[in-house]
Amino acid sequence: MKYSEIMVRYGELSTKGKNRRSFIMQLASNVRQALIDFPALKVHADRDRMHLILNGEDSDLIIPKLQKVFGIQNFSPSIRVEKDLEQIKQTAQEIMKEIYTGKETFKVTARRSDHTFEQTSDELNVTVGDAVMDCFPDIKVQMKQPDINLRVEIRSNGAFLSYETILGAAGLPVGTSGKGMLMLSGGIDSPVAGYMAMKRGVEIEAVHFASPPYTSEQALQKAKDLTAKLAPYVGQIQFIEVPFTEVQEEIKNKVPEGYWMTITRRIMLLLTDRIRQLRRGLIILNGESLGQVASQTLQSMVAINEVTSTPIIRPVATMDKLEIIDTAQQIDTFDLSIQPFEDCCTIFAPTQPKTRPHLDKVHQYEERLDIYGLVERALANIKVDQILPESPQDQENEFAELL
Repeated sequence: MKYSEIMVRYGELSTKGKNRRSFIMQLASNVRQALIDFPALKVHADRDRMHLILNGEDSDLIIPKLQKVFGIQNFSPSIRVEKDLEQIKQTAQEIMKEIYTGKETFKVTARRSDHTFEQTSDELNVTVGDAVMDCFPDIKVQMKQPDINLRVEIRSNGAFLSYETILGAAGLPVGTSGKGMLMLSGGIDSPVAGYMAMKRGVEIEAVHFASPPYTSEQALQKAKDLTAKLAPYVGQIQFIEVPFTEVQEEIKNKVPEGYWMTITRRIMLLLTDRIRQLRRGLIILNGESLGQVASQTLQSMVAINEVTSTPIIRPVATMDKLEIIDTAQQIDTFDLSIQPFEDCCTIFAPTQPKTRPHLDKVHQYEERLDIYGLVERALANIKVDQILPESPQDQENEFAELL
């Protein structure tokens, strides 16, 4: 079916009161970024709805991208006709001829924002309903939860007819809650944490620690590919690669094995916080899930958190592993996450890590390290890349490699 417009409904944005306009403007910006490959498309964001004027662009290509934009409750591809009763009736009949199989129930839902139109909403319901029944005399009308809800909306610039209501990603537009630095390891949990933070309006930048030659180029590329899986929800994500080899070698050489993980995580957090300051972020995000590994006990979290007063948000902290895996599969990061490439947290994993580290010992062992110098040298050599969403060709190549 050839659509002329997609009508977007906001959902949670409707509760934002005086801030509503800024949320809608951010959503419009995110939609434009997500649909940047469709230059003819125009976005008009009104108080109650957003209208995407397709101008000939292919709605079949646009709809999957639009479904990933946070802040959209649902949307309806629509056909625009002139505000003429005969055209409206004819278009309604054409739509029903294409979608009605002889079994579905239906109703008409008319909405008239242009009150100069010749019929009221109730009158239009009857007129269009009669036109449908002229074509299908045996069709059944059902007012509650019909199989087909034929919508007719009369606006100043025309009449718009639709029958589909496609669910969006819901949540809040990315950027409305500020910026956070996501500590992205390459495992299952941290991409899910990033997804959940974006759903609540947080703009994320991915901070990934690399320790070549102990970690490989494939491991680095895996982290970038995971970021590309998250990018469609916002349009693009900044990926920050932090060189971490020197730090881990110093820890291995000068710190007792049981405290390797605690001090490694403390310096990772310290570096992430410095990057946050440089890039004007507000919070730090990570994929820690309570009790999952030694560094994710409450006692370890307290010891690691001591290096910063910046809020640390853990979106998956109270989820069990199966719940996290379910979400990872829904957002298509799971298969990438389980690829067997080592990351910084596993290459020097101690055989018996401390699950209840003592802060006095942590401070004692850190005195053996030039933490200031290690941090400054790492910061001086960070690399920042812009990660864009995967293209269909990228996905085909990835599938071919798996075969």
